[in-house]
Amino acid sequence: MAPLADFLLSVLPVSLPSYLTSFIPGKTPLSTNTEVLTTLASYLAVIFGIQAYKKNRQPQKLNTLFQAHNVILSSGSLLLLALMLEEILPIVWKNGLYFGICAPEAWTPRMEFYYLVNYYFKYLELLDTVFLAYKKKPLAFLHVFHHSATALLCYSQLGGKTSISWTVITLNLSVHVLMYYYYYATAGGKRIWWKKYLTSMQIVQFIIDLFIVYFGTWQHFASRYQSHLPHVGDCAGSETAALFGCGLLTSYLGLFINFYIQTYKKPVKGSKATNGHANGKVIKAE
Repeated sequence: MAPLADFLLSVLPVSLPSYLTSFIPGKTPLSTNTEVLTTLASYLAVIFGIQAYKKNRQPQKLNTLFQAHNVILSSGSLLLLALMLEEILPIVWKNGLYFGICAPEAWTPRMEFYYLVNYYFKYLELLDTVFLAYKKKPLAFLHVFHHSATALLCYSQLGGKTSISWTVITLNLSVHVLMYYYYYATAGGKRIWWKKYLTSMQIVQFIIDLFIVYFGTWQHFASRYQSHLPHVGDCAGSETAALFGCGLLTSYLGLFINFYIQTYKKPVKGSKATNGHANGKVIKAE
């Protein structure tokens, strides 16, 4: 039924333990509030520590490492996107889109494993800021906030088992395939003409995200507490995770629209506007 997933499992040298294939609080790495908050606090300490250390020193390019980092994330995003679609599309085809978005059965063991892998990608992506700090680029609020908060977002949805998660994640992975290729190419000196359109894709991604997550959250609260209001049925997942996701994604949209206006709509005296990412081109979207 899932030939790509079956092939990858067949080539693994050993079977993975259950706490690495499913989210088990207290056993799975980075599955408790203390672990997550400590890791993210350490991330902030490291990047600001590097920034202070490099204050009176020359910037480092680290292009080879930076390109390797982006190849891993671009190709990894493509593979994970293919695996998720291979698992979820047959469910949607057989049972309909609403079932695929809102039914608890859409949270399959395989999808949970893919969500877990995507969650760990968010910690690997924190290295973006390390490169930024070594290059002595400005640490923009949007960049630092976005990286930190997205790890929290993925953590909250894993704990809350929101079946709608795959819609947001697959859109995000699609953008990441292009975005990390962009970083790889520009670090090697290639000029890319579509950087502005990549930012537009990021904004469109958040608009679609918000339509979907607000729809799912409405379905849940209407069916549970206001059944007289128009709704189709319930939507699986914890209320805390749903509300946190709605709030955070709303803040992302506002921040990215503001970034777009500041970067592409307002003239900058003396030089082109940059956004504070490791290559001074495009702020990444999760």
